[in-house]
Formats: sequence, structure tokens, C-alpha cells
Amino acid sequence: MRMRSLLFVPADRPERFAKAGASGADAIIIDLEDSVAPANKAKGREAVAEFLRSPGEVPVIVRVNPLDSGETASDLTAVLSNPPAGVMLPKAEGAKSVERLVAMMDGAAIPVFPIATETAAAIFELGTYRDVTTPLMGLTWGAEDLPAAIGAATSREDDGSYTAPYEMARNLTLLGAHAAGVPAIETVYPDIRNTDGLAAYAARGRRDGFTGMMAIHPAQVPVINTAFEPTAEEIAHAQAVVAAFAAQPEAGALQLDGKMIDRPHLVQARRLLQSAGTAS
Repeated sequence: MRMRSLLFVPADRPERFAKAGASGADAIIIDLEDSVAPANKAKGREAVAEFLRSPGEVPVIVRVNPLDSGETASDLTAVLSNPPAGVMLPKAEGAKSVERLVAMMDGAAIPVFPIATETAAAIFELGTYRDVTTPLMGLTWGAEDLPAAIGAATSREDDGSYTAPYEMARNLTLLGAHAAGVPAIETVYPDIRNTDGLAAYAARGRRDGFTGMMAIHPAQVPVINTAFEPTAEEIAHAQAVVAAFAAQPEAGALQLDGKMIDRPHLVQARRLLQSAGTAS
């Protein structure tokens, strides 16, 4: 399953499900949490359950409500009979949160996708995801709930960049995901109309080691897909790196196009080719 782009859609807007699936996103996230008012939770569960009976070709992830909300069990009851590709867990606080969710799923083998930075306690648990034994779809973070949790005025500078605490949360999520051996997924870009800003944000995410990004509008999907898709030039270079080491398997370092390459470059090349679906 590719995870370049993951598009949110509210669970109580079933008329949008098919459009989200046709957006080009690698997966859709049907949201039972923040985008659904308390009065509409039951309606949202019914819509999700109906959709999961005959889903389309695009993988479906369902974001349930937090473990302490009193809503999670009802969310799971709605989806377990026709399991989605994954369950997104908001306000996750490390491996123990995942274990609690898995126990609530009563043996259903559904991968879990934690949002890992939405409480102060969560930050101190980011290294524990590598100890999780149930499959994780990936690890992602958010810059909206944490400021509210700690009483911050905002998570952003005037130029839109993150302030230091939230940049730290982003970085630790990135490293925690790679330590756990799962995809690191960048958080949403809220300015829907700012296509150039989105492209720059997504490109920064890929540069730093994120493998995909969440979207909040179908118009964002093509931009995100492009940002996280290796270019033809990158693929050609990666293939050349792999070929160079294949020709001299005992070498620790080589020259390629007048530049030194060593084993870390080979690791990067293989990862890029894997993400592009190209044999290495």
C-alpha cells in the first residue's frame, strides 16, 4: 500500500466518500473524531458501516475517537464487521495506547495508525512505538491539539513556520516512526488555497524523511502526490548507485559521476527505488 497522500473526509458526509476515493489519494481517512459534531456521531458510524460493506479500490482508514472519550467502543462496533485497512488513533500516548485499542478490537487484526503528538504526555512516549507488536500503518503528528493541551497561543510563527515546541514534536515523530520501521506521515497543511505553500511544505517533508502527507481537501492530493513521487532523475541516479555497488560488491566507497558514494548512499538509493515501485 502506497502512502503518499491520505485524504480526510468527515464520516457524517457520506456523499463525499466516493469523491474522496476518486481524488487520486492513496488512501482516504473517514473521520469520526474532530470533523463530526457529537450529535452526528451515530449518523457518522452508520455511514461508515454502510460504506465499508462495499468499499471501492482505495484503502479506507477510519479515525476513531480518543480512548478517553467514551466513544471509541461504539466507533469500533461500527467498523469491525467489515474491517477497514487501518484504524487511526487520535491522542495516542505510545505503545500502551495501541495495546488498549487492540484489546478493544477483540482480536481483529487491523493495523493501527497513531496520531502521536496531541498531548504533552504523548511526546515522552514517541520512542515506545518500536515496541508495539501489532502492525502499525505508520506514525503521524498534529500541530493543532497540542497547543490547546498545553495552553499555547499558537503553534506557528508569523511566517507560518512552526514554533520550537511543535518543530520538536514533528522531528520526534519523524524519528520515532523510523525507529519503529513504519512510514512517517507529515501532518496537514490547513491553507487549502495556497498551492505553492503546500508544494513547498510537502517538499520539505519529503526532504526531511517523511514518506507521505495527510490532506484535508481533494485539491491538495495531486500536489502532495507529486511532492512525494521520486523524479525520473532521482530514480536514474538511485539505479546508478545500486548498479555501481552491484558491480563492486566488496567496495565500501566508490566514485560516481565524480562524487564519492558509500553504503549510506546505497541504503538511500534502495529506499527511493522501493518507494517508486522500482526493483533495486
